[in-house]
Amino acid sequence: MFTTTHNPLNKIFSIPTWTMALIVSSSALYPTVGLAQSRPLAAKSAQQETLYLNNDRTYSYNLVAKERGVIDGVVIPAGATIVGKYVPAKGGLRYVAEAVTYDRYSYSISASSPVLEDIKDSRDTSTGAILKDAAVGAAGGTILGEIFGNADAKEIIGGAAAGVAVGNLTADRVVAIDPKVSIVLYDN
Repeated sequence: MFTTTHNPLNKIFSIPTWTMALIVSSSALYPTVGLAQSRPLAAKSAQQETLYLNNDRTYSYNLVAKERGVIDGVVIPAGATIVGKYVPAKGGLRYVAEAVTYDRYSYSISASSPVLEDIKDSRDTSTGAILKDAAVGAAGGTILGEIFGNADAKEIIGGAAAGVAVGNLTADRVVAIDPKVSIVLYDN
């Protein structure tokens, strides 16, 4: 026959199954601070449109966690808001995360992205911008041709080509933040 020993500590240290289930299921819904192992976290811009950010300025924008992850010991659920800013870095900008908010919770974190590389501003190298530069250059070629003699097709075409070249060389360098593209954050 099986007998159990009566021990008063069993009542103190036993946790009912329903209580343990509640604790485990709650941790999946809300951020927690603790012993969680950090790993990279994929996030995306909270803005719906593409951002064009100059590489020499700081911008405060939020990100949204694309998946559940752990940064700086904080469990971050998918959909949580990551508060931070884009800061200048050699070759572009870097996103520096300062906090995460979800529901009514807010935790400080310290994480950053690799350098988000700058590119020539596509708005300055679009067909419309190129045609505008060509028109300005052609007008300049015509004016110079008239000043120094007779303006002919050579001066006009040369001016148009110069306008396109100068417009392409002077295009701003920006970091384009596409809301569909992930930004990966790592612990600092």
